[in-house]
Amino acid sequence: MSRFFVCGFLLSVILVLSTISTIVAATEAKPILTPKPGPAPQINGPAVIGCRPGRPFLYRTACTGTRPIRFSASGLPEGFTLDPATGILTGTAPAAPGDYSLTLVAENDHGKAERTLGLVVGDQLALTPPMGWNSWYIHYSRVTEKHLRDAADAMVASGMADFGYQYVNVDDCWTKHRDNKPCRDANGELLTNAKFPDIKGMVDYIHSKGLRAGTYISPGPWTCAGYVGSRGHEKQDAEKFAEWGFDFLKYDWCTYGRYDPKQNVEVLKKPYAVMGNLLKKSKRDIVYNLCQYGMGDVWRWGGEVGGNCWRTTHDLGLMAASHLPGFYRAGLSNARHWQYAKPGQWNDPDYILIGTVGDARVGGQGVPTSLTPDEQYSYMSMWCLMASPLIFSGDMARLDEFTLNVLCNAEVIAVDQDPLGRQARIVRQNNDELVLAKPLADGSLAVGLFNLADKPREISASWTDLGLAGKQIPRDLWRQQDLGDAQDKYTAPVPRHGVVFIRLRSAE
Repeated sequence: MSRFFVCGFLLSVILVLSTISTIVAATEAKPILTPKPGPAPQINGPAVIGCRPGRPFLYRTACTGTRPIRFSASGLPEGFTLDPATGILTGTAPAAPGDYSLTLVAENDHGKAERTLGLVVGDQLALTPPMGWNSWYIHYSRVTEKHLRDAADAMVASGMADFGYQYVNVDDCWTKHRDNKPCRDANGELLTNAKFPDIKGMVDYIHSKGLRAGTYISPGPWTCAGYVGSRGHEKQDAEKFAEWGFDFLKYDWCTYGRYDPKQNVEVLKKPYAVMGNLLKKSKRDIVYNLCQYGMGDVWRWGGEVGGNCWRTTHDLGLMAASHLPGFYRAGLSNARHWQYAKPGQWNDPDYILIGTVGDARVGGQGVPTSLTPDEQYSYMSMWCLMASPLIFSGDMARLDEFTLNVLCNAEVIAVDQDPLGRQARIVRQNNDELVLAKPLADGSLAVGLFNLADKPREISASWTDLGLAGKQIPRDLWRQQDLGDAQDKYTAPVPRHGVVFIRLRSAE
């Protein structure tokens, strides 16, 4: 029997099992745990933003409530303006490094909200984990400029932007393919393929929504899918990304490895340091995502080369399930590196693959996720506790109520975006359960009780294990409800592959 037959047979089995799982998950009840936002304004999103001196600045005030909402602000640096109808803040960052404090105000006929926004002008971006959308797991090589424009529209229309999602990122397959030469013009400048006829116009359109645009390329000569990479043109490409107006770069190892088989830490660092230095000198703030799958313990040195976040595992979409879905494998691996995360430097376990997503093994068209509702709540809870980038990679054109309820819970997201910038530590992990605890800036503690077993079970976390003392008030973050007082420990029933996600604050 040939290995091609065996591989084909195994792939067929995997696809059949995936289809069965999808059918089973689709038949389960989908409880909507996240309360609907009220009619009065509530300002969401990060409490602190980093930017470099003198660079263009763009930020959309994340705010729920009945529209129209009237926005205003005080303490704006010179040259900043706020659109009163949209809450979009634009300008040029102050030339002098330092900490600036702005007060954002949102009013409608139902009430008024105020929130302080810290602006840290210096050398560090992404002081909280990036939030947004990426094209890969739904569009693959089919991606077009229209998909990106439509995703920006959907981010606003669905309300995702009102909870802090802001990056609209194209992944692989937007440059010229190696079979479609010339891949660069006579001056060596990047060329886009026919599906991206006006990339500068596309970026401008995304910016017009108050959102930020992201792109993708490899340090090798070709990307993973065979499209042109940056090798030998790093400076040109960094300048071109800034000229087009991009705000985020995913730099994917791909074909670079063939040029130095040693692949020791110095080799692994080199291409990322080259691009990192170029981005620091860029005329724009460009958040830098290192995509090299955790090689060489990247979490130890990713910040040294200018990285703002770095993949710690292989592609989540290619991770085979065992008795647990693949996202657990990525999450449990990522969780071990908790001590390396801090503001501006985040461990990245890959994208949030819920809603309608494609099968990465075949670049397939989108189908409803095979994850059960409890697994999806666990997925989002784990990513937020780990202070991970929250990048959704499902179909923005087919967002349903359940998916939005998972993606758009302000109290859950606030754990991820907490300005203290700590990743949850592992309190306890075994074959049946995982307990994660994340300290927050206000002195409270976010705790996730995850059931890894195939049957419901009770899970406890003691104050001794959590480093707490005295009476605590647990708050159910998914339901946004206080749960009374607790003394010495917290215990809750947790469904199969489910989570209880609480925030503990002192009652004294």
